[in-house]
Amino acid sequence: MAAIQLDGLTKTYGGGVTALQNVDLTVEEGEIFGFLGPNGAGKSTTINILLDFVRPTSGSARVLGMDAQEDSLEVRRRTGVLPEGYQVYDRLTGKQHVQFVIESKESDEQPADVLERVGLTDAAERKAGGYSKGMQQRLTLAMALVGDPDLLILDEPSTGLDPAGVRGVRETVKNVAEQGTTIFFSSHILPQVEAVCDRVSILRKGEVVAVDTMEGLRESVGADGSMTVYAEPLTDEHVAAAERVQGVTSVTHEGDSLTLSVADYAKYDALNAIAAQGATITDFSTTEASLEELFMSYTEGSR
Repeated sequence: MAAIQLDGLTKTYGGGVTALQNVDLTVEEGEIFGFLGPNGAGKSTTINILLDFVRPTSGSARVLGMDAQEDSLEVRRRTGVLPEGYQVYDRLTGKQHVQFVIESKESDEQPADVLERVGLTDAAERKAGGYSKGMQQRLTLAMALVGDPDLLILDEPSTGLDPAGVRGVRETVKNVAEQGTTIFFSSHILPQVEAVCDRVSILRKGEVVAVDTMEGLRESVGADGSMTVYAEPLTDEHVAAAERVQGVTSVTHEGDSLTLSVADYAKYDALNAIAAQGATITDFSTTEASLEELFMSYTEGSR
């Protein structure tokens, strides 16, 4: 059973504004799924439909095997949400925040156990108004984890966090996923998504333009990575030989190294071409195209 199943999902607003157009999307149980798109692409509308805060114009949305609109109460009971723009109550302690959610969900969990999952044990009795931004984020995540949800929706969970806070969110997400929870991860922090997600989708102007693993996206776009080759001697002939290789788009020569912008499939051919000109290759290093480069290709390019 899919954790999320969208079929022909369309949402239009007054004035002819189309937020979503025939969106088909499947998120499998147990995976960490990245949901990407620029501002206005339709990400928030999609999440609001999953939680029945917004009704679709046409199409269907199923969550954990249930209709998101007809079975909305049960969907919310089994779903944890960390919303964008969350707020905490300054005068309540971390423990009181979690206790409130426990009582609301009629759970038998202990606040201390929930707070331990997000690393807030030592701050349980402190008022949340004195928490740092990262601690407030982790507290809200703890509230979302009450009831051991089958699905966790994270809407921009790293916004405004420092590097330590971002790392903390990433570690918590991985730990939660290891326990079998499906995670639907909407974010603009692309390295964060790349570090934790099994698959990603890219939404552009209300339409899904890509759904794949990182490796699959790179292959479909043909996005260039980079390769730095250390060799001696290096002359203009070696540069020209590398430039002639199909899949190499640029070559920069500096000292005893060449830096190539090159598709993954052409890296071996480029090394051979340089060696064939009489250079002795002493070392080389490669990097793949980043998620940001792939994202820009799908959202700003012609794809």
